[in-house]
Amino acid sequence: MPVAPDWVCEVISPSTEKIDRARKLPIYARGGVPHLWLANPIAHLLEVYELRAERWSLVGAYDKTLRVEPFCGIDLDPSEWWLPEDEPPAP
Repeated sequence: MPVAPDWVCEVISPSTEKIDRARKLPIYARGGVPHLWLANPIAHLLEVYELRAERWSLVGAYDKTLRVEPFCGIDLDPSEWWLPEDEPPAP
């Protein structure tokens, strides 16, 4: 018997975002995955979704420390996940 994971995190990029949102999210919903995150390293943003009545509901979009399911027992700081912004070249 197949078992759905408790949580899925997709790292999106300009070349994958349409596939992640349009194709994968409905598959995860049909499979009963209760928690979904979309991590966007370009926008430095984490979108958190919960499955409610077989549809994705946006909990929030975060760029700073958060506590959300399924990891509500710990502080997560997505700003630590991204590469630093490029510094301007020295003159």
